[in-house]
Order: sequence, then structure tokens, then C-alpha cells
Amino acid sequence: MISSPPLDRSAFALDPGIAYLNHAAVGVLPIATRDALIGMIDAHARRGVLGVFPNERALPNYRAAIAALIGARGEEIAFLRNTTDGATVVAQGLDLVAGDVVILGRNEFGANVYPWLALRSRGVEIRFIDAPRERLTPEVLARAIDPRTKVVAVSWVSFEDGYRHDLAALAEVTHAHGALFAVDAIQGLGAFPLDVNAQGVDVLYAGGAKWLLALQGVSFLYVRAALLDRVATRLAGWRSPADIWNFLDYDQPWAPDATRYESGTPNILGALSLATSIGLLRAAGIDRIAAHVLALTDRLVEGLRQKDYALLSEREGAVRSGIVTFRPRTGDPLTLGKRLADAGIVTTNRALGIRVAPHGYTTSDEIDTLLSLL
Repeated sequence: MISSPPLDRSAFALDPGIAYLNHAAVGVLPIATRDALIGMIDAHARRGVLGVFPNERALPNYRAAIAALIGARGEEIAFLRNTTDGATVVAQGLDLVAGDVVILGRNEFGANVYPWLALRSRGVEIRFIDAPRERLTPEVLARAIDPRTKVVAVSWVSFEDGYRHDLAALAEVTHAHGALFAVDAIQGLGAFPLDVNAQGVDVLYAGGAKWLLALQGVSFLYVRAALLDRVATRLAGWRSPADIWNFLDYDQPWAPDATRYESGTPNILGALSLATSIGLLRAAGIDRIAAHVLALTDRLVEGLRQKDYALLSEREGAVRSGIVTFRPRTGDPLTLGKRLADAGIVTTNRALGIRVAPHGYTTSDEIDTLLSLL
């Protein structure tokens, strides 16, 4: 029996008749977040700089809200535009040279690949693990890593099939070889608990528009405080120095915290959306959301197996996540996905299969409706 959703359905303004099961693509703005954004936009329209300055002044509070979600400190958080920005800041900031190695899975989303591939122009070797055929487990990593390895970069949760990596175990192997552990957290954060210190994460980046239920075009970067000087400020801007209001002092040092990576004026509206939605998620309880999401996806998987659909997601133990990908054993997944969409079931449909991603406000009835339509 699945209990009531930990996120109150009344906190969302979804159109009637829509079963929204697509948070691995774009999440849904909560009403409280929408109202906060409207308030800021209205203040901007009525008062210009006087209207927006209170939100700019609140940026340290927004960073603190993100930090609290992942067990970090506000000084270790920078606002950026997207997940790619975070990976790029780290890849370009590290002093990697010819012969150094970066390890990635071959099934990574491009946001966590292309920033590292750009280092090939320096002679850096990008070493791929042949995932998903061979998952990036601690044992596989131990065989692939060597003294030349400087970075191991991994998505916490795979975007295609929802495989959830064991971050703490991967970090242990990475650190035993003196390498840095970088995590793309966009497909897990907001649905599952994560503590960067307990799990040994050195740098983490994530966009806000999926499970964090924030706007598109805003992300954050976490850099462990001890690594701030190791990740150089390569993409500098007027907000990178220690005193951003001392406009003509070009000789001053960088900011003593992660704001040095923000470069220019951040997306303050996006930062507000992140902080507001995170407040809602934390109030509901991330552990409760995780348990609910796993119960829903377990229910879905059981039904798919009964109906003899091909399951593309691994569902054993701790590798489970909020993403389930499946396909019919005969027929076209894209055609089936379109028929589901016509019936009000919102998923992601690709040639690989149909990806389902419920959240903490999704009901078991919506999962059952999907199964009955199949």
C-alpha cells in the first residue's frame, strides 16, 4: 500500500486530466515558486532596481538553502546557467595537462561529457567506461583508474535508464588514487538525499529545472572549500573579485568563496525559484519523497513485468531511482508514447523506449492509469 504523497498535490497547479510523469525532462513549478517569481517580476516592473535589489541582497540566503540540501556551506555554492556551466568551470579551472586522464561513462548525458572532451586539445586523455554494458561500479573503476587519472566524473543517476551510482564507494576509489570526484546530480537531486561530505563529493553541478522544480536556465555549482584555489577562475567577470562594488580596482584578489565562479550578474529570478522550491522539498522531507518515488516506480515495474514489457532499467536494491525506462517487445515506443500523451500521460518518448519519472506529489492512481492504458 502506497501512502499519501509527501508533497501536497494542492501545492501544484497542473491542468486537470494530465498525469505528469516527466520530471527527468522538466519539472513542474510549485504554486509557491510561481507566486514568488511573479512577485519579483511585478516589483521589477513597478520599481526597477528598487524592486529587484531585495532579491539580489538575498542571494547569500538562496545559496545557503541549496547548501543545506546537500550538506554543504553557502560559501561553497555558485549560481550558474546550467549543468554544462558547472562541468566547464571545473574542467577549465583544473590544471590538467597532456597525459592526464579523466574517466567517464560512455552513457553520460552531453552536459557531463563535452566540457571534458574539450580538454583533448591540451592532450588530456578521456577514458570511457563502456556503460551501460559495464556499469561504473567501484570494482570497474578500480580496474580503470591509474596514477595518471586526475578526475572521475559521473552522473549520480543515469538520464537514460535511471541507474543510481554508489557515490560514496566511487569516491573512496577515486580518492585512494589521488583523483578528484565530480558529480552531475541533476537526475537525482530533489528526489533523493545527498550529503557531499558523507559521500565524498569534491565538486557537484546540477540544473534546477528537473527534480528540483525550478526554472530552466539556472543551476548551481558546489566546490569543496579546500579546492577553491585548485579550481582556478578561468571564466572571470565583474562579480569574480573580492569587492565587486570597487569597480576600478582591477588588482584585487578573487572572492574568497565560490561566487568567484559566477562571473557576471547571476539569474536572480532563477536563484529565487531554486531556493523557493527547495524549501518546499525540504519541508516535505527528502527521505519521504525518495521512499514515495521508489514505491511508485516499484509499482510501475511490477505492472510492466506482468504485462510483459521489456524493462531497460536495473531495479535491484540501491541502484533504483525515480526513472524507469521500458519498451514494448514488439512495436514502436514512439508510437506508443504518442498514444499515451494523447491520453494525458506525459512521459519522454525516444527510440530507445518510454521514460517515466514521477515525483513526490504523484499518486499511485496515476501509475495505475498508465498501466491500464498499456
